[in-house]
Amino acid sequence: MQSIVQYSGIAASIWLITGVYVASLFYPQYSHTRQFCSELGATGSPTYTLSPLINNYPLGLLFTLFGAYVISVSDGSLAYLSIGILVIVHGVSTWGCGLFAMDSDPYTEHPTLSCTIHSYCGALMLLSLLIAPSIVALSSEFTSLMRGFSLLCVCTCLYFCYRLHLAFKARTYPGLYQRLSYGWQILWLVAFSFYIID
Repeated sequence: MQSIVQYSGIAASIWLITGVYVASLFYPQYSHTRQFCSELGATGSPTYTLSPLINNYPLGLLFTLFGAYVISVSDGSLAYLSIGILVIVHGVSTWGCGLFAMDSDPYTEHPTLSCTIHSYCGALMLLSLLIAPSIVALSSEFTSLMRGFSLLCVCTCLYFCYRLHLAFKARTYPGLYQRLSYGWQILWLVAFSFYIID
């Protein structure tokens, strides 16, 4: 079983790309550059029910399984233990984003309780996969190559988060920069998965 679970981090990245694409096919005129991924599961959207079923719930499971695997191979390492916990937090937060839908208008000044919880879960998703690679970058337990790549992923993710902030304020292409920022986090997760595979 463990030999299968160790690949769950890699499987999550493939599932993420596939799931978002498939869900978008059932959302007429959905824009991957102008709209957030979460708008696929937003209240009242054409894919309100479908999106969390094929995205958040299975992805949350895959992230949680991989986090548990990292903990299982930590062998007393505080760095590995912390990373495993953070990946589980990412998985649970992914479930949270699916259970609590965002509002149909991402620019609303008066978000519902569901949207507020969704936003907090999204923040936890972002932070968990920023802190995890930061631990790798700062820990002597990992190779110089892995540490350097982790630092690159953190810096690039933060850069695209900044661009996302600007795009959101300007109402231009926030969807594009969300995908680029999260994409670097997922790229790190894939690299880390290969790094620790037996």
